Amino acid sequence: MKFEEFNLSKDILRGISEAGFSECLPVQEKTFHHTLIGRDVCIQSQTGTGKTAAFLISIFHALTGKKQNKKCLIIAPTRELAVQIENEAKLLGRFLDLKIGCFYGGMKYVKQEKLLEGGGIDIMVGTPGRLIDFARQDKIRLGEIELLVIDEADRLFDMGFLPDIRWMLKRMPKYNERQTMLFSATLGARTREMAWEHMNEPFEVTLNPDRVTVEAISQAIYHVETREKMSLLLGILKNRGAENALIFTNTKQAAFMVSNRLEHNGYRAEYLIGDLPQNMRERIVGDFKSGRLQYLVATDVAARGLHLDDLNLVVNYDLPEDPENYVHRIGRTGRSGKSGSAITLACEKFVMGLESLESYIDMKIPVLWADESLLQSDASEGMHFSLENQGDKKNRRGSGQKAGHDHKKNLRSNSSPKRASSRSKDKGHFSCDKETARMQPGVSDADKLAYYSRKYGENFKAVNH
Repeated sequence: MKFEEFNLSKDILRGISEAGFSECLPVQEKTFHHTLIGRDVCIQSQTGTGKTAAFLISIFHALTGKKQNKKCLIIAPTRELAVQIENEAKLLGRFLDLKIGCFYGGMKYVKQEKLLEGGGIDIMVGTPGRLIDFARQDKIRLGEIELLVIDEADRLFDMGFLPDIRWMLKRMPKYNERQTMLFSATLGARTREMAWEHMNEPFEVTLNPDRVTVEAISQAIYHVETREKMSLLLGILKNRGAENALIFTNTKQAAFMVSNRLEHNGYRAEYLIGDLPQNMRERIVGDFKSGRLQYLVATDVAARGLHLDDLNLVVNYDLPEDPENYVHRIGRTGRSGKSGSAITLACEKFVMGLESLESYIDMKIPVLWADESLLQSDASEGMHFSLENQGDKKNRRGSGQKAGHDHKKNLRSNSSPKRASSRSKDKGHFSCDKETARMQPGVSDADKLAYYSRKYGENFKAVNH
């Protein structure tokens, strides 16, 4: 359907048109049928499907011709997502006489307090901690909230914000005196329980219930030893020639390490973790979105809310331990109907989580086999990078030290790395020594099972394809 088919004001439609949209995406069409007549909704929809515009346009419609002091609050799990929502609200609502403010931690209170002076904010977007701080000071009056959006509810709950959300809900008008919209990648027991307690008979909308992941995303997985993951990553980046890539790790230390190793191999990269100062986080995200930064290495929490319209490639350097994180990670690409690629490197440390991940997404991730040509020489091989010892930007990039050897000498010696494997020339066979083994394309399933049993242990059979 086209946006013009709904009962939206000319100024709302003008903002939508100026933003370059004409046709409703599925989540928007299904949402509008209920929200535009004031109903509560619980929407299960993946990231990148257009859900932000769905609730923003619903809010604009409700606030057009609003009664005095009617307020809207949007709760988001991270400051990056809150800022993203604020920016999209200002874009879509550019022709509306609405005041929008964003409130999150990591920034000084003064600037955000000025936005609240006089009570003139129509739409407040924020993270739970900072919202509660202002609510306790009576600078945000929760009793005035008649429109509420809880975005990425599953992540809010996973991050431990459920008690904070309940605290705010108890201070808002009763469930039948406000309109509430809840959006989540999954509608689990906690989400439904909260909806039952605090929403007014919400209509449940589920998009693609049988496929958790976005179908436009091409997925693949490589099985690789930990010590060769960087060489494989370098080969993937070189082979794919992606204009940009978002690389996920399971820990802050790994994000720091991978970004530094990429730098030492000639790739301009930054890392994004929750501990970085807010001004540095904003600068890094801004550089990545604008294209000034091509490669970003991030943890799950840090990348939450990082929305890019033209992200070519997502790489799971570490296979995520939580299957839901896999969905959120790869959902950074393939947004708004566009295609994208997601590649996962499954090493012996995290491979045991593959079975539950594939069960969760209800599909087997296609396996690709890395031949010798895909593994690139790693100029940072043998270097050690410690997040605890990092200083300023300049010192961080020069902090890698070769254990027991001169750094420059090591970089020269890495130009022709020796591989600790031997390969049979016959297609479909492989040989292995005490250190490692390589698999030729075309081997049988039985050979693959035997190979990975030797490589990762007997228990690997339980998660093999």
